[in-house]
Amino acid sequence: MNVAPAFFSVEDFRARARERLSLELPAGALDPQTTPGRGDYLLNMPAPDQAIVGAALPAAVLAPIIARPGGATVLLTLRASDLRRHSAQIAFPGGKIDPGETPLQAALREAKEEIGLDPRTIEPVGWLDPYLTGTGFRILPMVAIVDPDFTLAINAAEVDEVFETPLSFLMDAANHQRHSREWNGVRRHFYAMPYQDRYIWGVTAGILRNLYERLYS
Repeated sequence: MNVAPAFFSVEDFRARARERLSLELPAGALDPQTTPGRGDYLLNMPAPDQAIVGAALPAAVLAPIIARPGGATVLLTLRASDLRRHSAQIAFPGGKIDPGETPLQAALREAKEEIGLDPRTIEPVGWLDPYLTGTGFRILPMVAIVDPDFTLAINAAEVDEVFETPLSFLMDAANHQRHSREWNGVRRHFYAMPYQDRYIWGVTAGILRNLYERLYS
């Protein structure tokens, strides 16, 4: 296994992403007959049946990597506490793909709507693997590098807070914990990456784990 560098420069990250990711959607990414290669089910076998896979709603998220001179960071949001789904959880900006738009358009639109991130500050660098959530979404994560001079306008109806976490912490496998809790009477297992007072877990941690496996393992 390769050892990740202690200093995570945006130049190193960009080179890795261009080598190992693609701006073309993965094969079968939007095909309801294709089970995504990543998902909550990987730590909670058995694999989902075809009815669950086919009913999953397509969504897209932006995984923003901020080009900080002292080392890249990952921009994350704390979802509003009164949302109907995934309230008060740490997440990437994103949401459902609207009819007639591409996954990239959806990811950029949601980032603009949720936190005011200007698409002109965003450099898409590649897709991660589609991720099937236990709550019925097929998520397509676009990794992007963001100019550090960005400004934000947080939509308080959707987001309580925006913060950055060092990429070096999130891409260190020693910080990838496996936790579990009971949900609807069933013990569910998931990745968690607690950082200071932030509890990064579930789908967000699973996507970050995929980023680690694609670029740094």
